[in-house]
Amino acid sequence: MDLADPRTFSRIYDQHAQSVYGSALRILGNPAQAQDVAQDVFLRLWRRPRRYDASRGELGAYLRLMARSRALDLYRETQAAGRASDRLRVVAAREEGRVDDRPGPAVECAGDRAVLRAALHRLPDGQREALVLAYWGGLTADQIARRSGIPVGTAKSRIRLGMAKVRAELEGTALAAA
Repeated sequence: MDLADPRTFSRIYDQHAQSVYGSALRILGNPAQAQDVAQDVFLRLWRRPRRYDASRGELGAYLRLMARSRALDLYRETQAAGRASDRLRVVAAREEGRVDDRPGPAVECAGDRAVLRAALHRLPDGQREALVLAYWGGLTADQIARRSGIPVGTAKSRIRLGMAKVRAELEGTALAAA
């Protein structure tokens, strides 16, 4: 079976689209996301038809497994984004008190924020994005890699290098202030 042939692909799509969609829908519970996953599965099959090896199993099972894996990845990303959003809400909701009541800590905190923000802005775009997604977005290096379209090792390196540069700059600022 030649999956690169448009007629064959169309027939395969007609045969398996519902089961692929159903596999994704059972995990995600969201019809729009399940449709996106099904589209992604068939797009991957269209772009790389040679990845399917008929000796390893039936095509329908292969497609449903791809859908299940992609749906689980999407579910995990959604959960991580939700947790990050919850953390941001908690931080934003903390009552800081009036600045007049505690001017010392408020000024110090604002100064620290400004120094950190400046250090982040001096980082290369890739490192800054990786740090923000990891620390404020709650994403793992694997999720950052998928989201940015880079290898996992590159995502880990960007996080590590970015942290080292920010740390060095913050330590330099602390020494200059002392």
